[in-house]
Amino acid sequence: MNIGDLRNGVTFEFDGNIFEVLYFMNVPTKRGSVLQTKIKNLRTGGVIDYNFTGSEKIKEAQVEKREMSYLYDDGDDCVFMNNETYEQLNIPKQRITRELNFLLMGSNAQVKTYEGEVLGIILPDKVTLEVVDSPMGEKGNSATNTQKDATLETGLRIKVPMFINTGDFVIVNTETGKYDSRAQKK
Repeated sequence: MNIGDLRNGVTFEFDGNIFEVLYFMNVPTKRGSVLQTKIKNLRTGGVIDYNFTGSEKIKEAQVEKREMSYLYDDGDDCVFMNNETYEQLNIPKQRITRELNFLLMGSNAQVKTYEGEVLGIILPDKVTLEVVDSPMGEKGNSATNTQKDATLETGLRIKVPMFINTGDFVIVNTETGKYDSRAQKK
């Protein structure tokens, strides 16, 4: 594959790793053009800036995405089930530590794999979670932007407005890990 084929979302093998293009821009120079990119290592999660020259070759990587259900925690692993084939897959917790802050047992997520290797989980943009611990707000504080700590049912601790109480449901942005809005009770 030529570097000119790189676009946002394209996955490729390079330098012994699997990367996904997050950003690209073709920059003309005196010696030819350079493709400035921001790429994410799908094995480590690290994001780097890399400039490709016109002579570099890369290999396209066909990353599969499968809808799977999070079944249960098995100590060091989390067990997911393919919703179509019912095949079960163990994913080491250390590989999905951040994602577990937003996943409940029984919830669905897309699992990314490459040649049988699990690369990670794609979360929805927002999830609804129950507040399991939060101090009561003080009367008269609901008109300001004052926030307080809250612990969600997955163990994630976030800041919420003063009017949110234990037992309420909140919508959390999975990219930022922050409170988005109050949700209706399930």
